[in-house]
Amino acid sequence: MKSYKIRFRTLIAAASFATLFATTSCMKDLEQTPIVDVTAESVYSNFANYPNALAKLYGGFAHGGQEGGGGNPDINGIDGNFSQYTRQLFTLQVLPTDEAVIAWNDGTLQTIHKMSWDSSNEFVSAFYYRIFTEIAFCNDFLRNTTDEKLAGYNITGDNLTEARYMHAEARYLRALAYYHALDLFGNVPFPTEENMPIGSSTPPPRITRPELYKFVEAELLACSNDLKNARTAGYGRADKAAAWSLLARLYLNAGVYTGTTQYAKVIEYSNKVIQAGYGLKTKYADLFLADNDQNNPEVIFPIIFDGLKAQSYGGTTYLVHAAVGGTMKASDFGINGGWSGLRTTKAYVNLFGGANTNDLRGNFYTEKQTLEIEDLGNFSNGYPFIKFKNVTSTGAPGADVAGNFVDTDIAMFRLADIYLMYAESNLRGGGGDAGTALGYINALRSRAGANPVASINLNFILDERGRELGWEMTRRTDLIRYGKFTTASYLWPWKGGVKDGQAVEDYRNLYPIPAKDIIANSNLIQNQGY
Repeated sequence: MKSYKIRFRTLIAAASFATLFATTSCMKDLEQTPIVDVTAESVYSNFANYPNALAKLYGGFAHGGQEGGGGNPDINGIDGNFSQYTRQLFTLQVLPTDEAVIAWNDGTLQTIHKMSWDSSNEFVSAFYYRIFTEIAFCNDFLRNTTDEKLAGYNITGDNLTEARYMHAEARYLRALAYYHALDLFGNVPFPTEENMPIGSSTPPPRITRPELYKFVEAELLACSNDLKNARTAGYGRADKAAAWSLLARLYLNAGVYTGTTQYAKVIEYSNKVIQAGYGLKTKYADLFLADNDQNNPEVIFPIIFDGLKAQSYGGTTYLVHAAVGGTMKASDFGINGGWSGLRTTKAYVNLFGGANTNDLRGNFYTEKQTLEIEDLGNFSNGYPFIKFKNVTSTGAPGADVAGNFVDTDIAMFRLADIYLMYAESNLRGGGGDAGTALGYINALRSRAGANPVASINLNFILDERGRELGWEMTRRTDLIRYGKFTTASYLWPWKGGVKDGQAVEDYRNLYPIPAKDIIANSNLIQNQGY
């Protein structure tokens, strides 16, 4: 079971002042100002409340509401499960790529893989508002934990030291949310604790993508000084290594965001993580099981799920249930039934040389499934990809004996990704050592049972990222960096809405700002093409 001190059980304890974190304007505008029925002073003058308040910020990445199962949603007008953070991040980062298709015809869902979404798409809107709800939570915490505020609340001694660490954690979590806004939407609203005071009726200003890049970079550089040392904060809490990891990913894509590459900085911050003492978990499959929080030296920063204490139909509950259907045996996955949704494409299967690969990362279910996808809505078309499970490394089911909710955590950053970023940046002229880069790649391949390679190139690294990080919500960003997301240089089934795939307009490298927010906030300008 999860063991770090600020756990999701504290979310339940925080329910008595949950209205502090409610948002009111999600589908109308992005003011995202919390309702303060409980005064800030009554909460923050007592340090005993701080862990609960901070837990809500972490919980914003795992939960969509104030109650189990997504009940009492944070965002008015959006179901708490539908809009759960990682569920919609998966929708926008994985579903439009070669890594996944989905059988469901809910609303405009099929437009995501076909890459024909528009500014009224409810799935795009769901994640947009989830991002800015998380930012609102963080802004409120940051507003109330400045040194001046802490002095006014008479927070002193060890409590003051810990409160300052918590302030840095909140700053990191906001930077993570803003990173996703930067990556997926580009030019967005920019509410902060300073420009959006409580009670403000003024909509937030707009920030351009290059400006937001600079903001996220500056925030992470500050966090890398102010957070606890790597591997000392406790499982599930952000530390300096989490900041270094996000900086490495930010710099990896700097050319997309600003037009100027920063591969030397990727090497610099990757080295910081590598030198902090992380190591690869011995068995690849164990990274994605119900007890993956235990004895896991590879995970740098996870999003935590718990089948008893933090129940949601998003997160890994979604990833496990939605990937099971057909003749697959649900009990093998520690659940009570599949939802017959997610599969992958033959382009992704081909990254492994087919479904009968020796590479343990290429784990596909083929019984009564076709490799070809004639109909996206037919679960038997396409191979299910077996990765996340709700069973432990000893084969025991997850904690929820009913099999509804999943315990498995999602690694937002893990060492394997750092190795891959180092290798790519070395190949792109960022420095580092070529022999070291090759050694990192072969360490990953050796663990997976794949043959070692004598040399690597950039296309190999893109494919290896797909093999190692499949369904870990990096694929769209990687394909964009390589110029293959919208173009004809790499096609997969139903890209662009045709069976064999076709190029789409380059403007789809960014998602649109939801039409309702364009109407509500005159400061905003719609992204090109929408």
